[in-house]
Amino acid sequence: MDFQRLFDILPYQLAKYPQKIALAHFVENRWKTYSTQTVIDTVQHLSAGLLDLGLKKGQAVGIMTPIGSPIFNFLDFALLQIGVVVVPIHATINKEQLIYILKDADIKYCFVANQHLHEKLIDIRANALQLKGIYSFEKLPNVSYWKELMTVPNEQHLGELQTYRGVIHEDDLATIVYTSGTTGMPKGVMLSHKNIVSNIKSVLAILPINHEKKVLSFLPVSHVFERMTNFLSMAAGASLYYSNHIENIGADLKKIRPHFFTAVPRLIEKMYDNILKEAENRGNFSRNILNWAIQLGERFQGDTRVNFVYWLQCVAANLLVYRHWRKNMGGKIEGIAVGAAHLQPKLSRLFNAAGMHIREGYGLTESSPVVAFNHFEPGMFRFGTVGIPIPGIEVKIEKKNEVGEGEIWIKGPSVMLGYQNQPTLTEQIKTEDNWLKTGDVGKFVDKRFLQITDRRKDIFKTSAGKYIAPQKLENVLKSSPFIEQCMVIGFQKPFITALIVPSIPALKSWCLTNNVHWTGPQFMVINPKVEKKMKEVVAKLNEQLLPYEEVKNFTLLYEEWTVENELTSPTLKVLRANVLQVFHKEIEKMY
Repeated sequence: MDFQRLFDILPYQLAKYPQKIALAHFVENRWKTYSTQTVIDTVQHLSAGLLDLGLKKGQAVGIMTPIGSPIFNFLDFALLQIGVVVVPIHATINKEQLIYILKDADIKYCFVANQHLHEKLIDIRANALQLKGIYSFEKLPNVSYWKELMTVPNEQHLGELQTYRGVIHEDDLATIVYTSGTTGMPKGVMLSHKNIVSNIKSVLAILPINHEKKVLSFLPVSHVFERMTNFLSMAAGASLYYSNHIENIGADLKKIRPHFFTAVPRLIEKMYDNILKEAENRGNFSRNILNWAIQLGERFQGDTRVNFVYWLQCVAANLLVYRHWRKNMGGKIEGIAVGAAHLQPKLSRLFNAAGMHIREGYGLTESSPVVAFNHFEPGMFRFGTVGIPIPGIEVKIEKKNEVGEGEIWIKGPSVMLGYQNQPTLTEQIKTEDNWLKTGDVGKFVDKRFLQITDRRKDIFKTSAGKYIAPQKLENVLKSSPFIEQCMVIGFQKPFITALIVPSIPALKSWCLTNNVHWTGPQFMVINPKVEKKMKEVVAKLNEQLLPYEEVKNFTLLYEEWTVENELTSPTLKVLRANVLQVFHKEIEKMY
């Protein structure tokens, strides 16, 4: 048996890997689980109720939730198998963008996870008159509850379901995924069943996941990376557990003891921060041991057999430190798939040295999403790269410069149908022979490992006429343990400056060691001793840059850039336009 359309994954799992626990989530202070058969029955009952609503093939329904859950899966499959186009919507979206998406996709009904999101929809409903109804995942006063749609299918329902499933083709539109909208209004990426299914099958071929594994999910399913990997987990027959809040990841890792999970670099950085906090709270001897283990891990090359002394040191570090880290993450982690942005190589080295195999990949919403991935087999991954193009995907570097860098173009069955209601934009990004211009700049390392060096649209020219690739500079700055987040500035300016959010744990640890009295982050970023230390840090980092790339001035900021303050996207990428607007006074002062 095989699967060609997304909703075929459920009968595929039932036939090959029927699970007692197919899906699970934490509700009412306990883990509630669903077998494969229960999931299928629930989906059938929901589809019957959705048909009674009068939904037709090709119409669109929105789902807005901050994090995944079995309820999302039930709705997703139930809608897909009757030909309804599913539109996942970021929970953090602003009202203007929400109105735009509701109208652009012509959404008829919308499901929301909680009261806050229901209120957000109610506030703008007068601007989206085509919206017929709103349903909630939670029981709320005077709000339709999702379970009210559950209907035991009668003969007519079963006949209609069979008809609908039978006429849905793999090339049919399955979902519209709206980009984060880092510049202007979000674009609706139209993906077919074949687009996503082909990506699932390609990644399954290189990911060591099977029906004996557990997977923990805590990223927003409105992002195609997490949604695709959840489909993939079910196709592999793995048990998929959903964390109910991103703040509960630590406890959930210990309780569930998963083998795999997906993450974005910002979350790996936060895990690293927690390790530094642990060092900060220890005595001198323990702190020195922990810092030694961190520095040792950051030099990890992927094959400890090369150097016997280093191998012995890793054995000692494992006994003293690394095994405790693994235990704190459940003790069974086999793989962590990371995407959406650049991961500092030192963090990848450290986690791999500790026996938690991080593998970085690359993709975009327009490619459903994975384009390249670092494999788990020895010799099939390279730190500092996003891996090897996955099976079925062609990658070429267009208009290479002298070092082999150029725009990344891709081609394959997972490349989108196009942008919703934007044929001109689609024509600009897709060539006549179906190559997709990604807008990313990169090159191949060791002939087959793809390395991303920047975003074409982010590259700017200074008033001195020098082209600057900001991601390169920002990656250099973030390689310091003292720098948590940063953004370089210099468009039409005489020199490069940066806004820097320092790593509070690292800064606090330095203050403790150097007898600098710690008060609070907002006061420490203007402390003369801290400013002097950070100037030394930046000066050292500048040695890795060309003279015209050097950061000549910077401003320390104490508040983290987050989704909540609208300075990062749902995938935790820095929203450059928003940062420039919020901190325009600080930027002008640096010049």
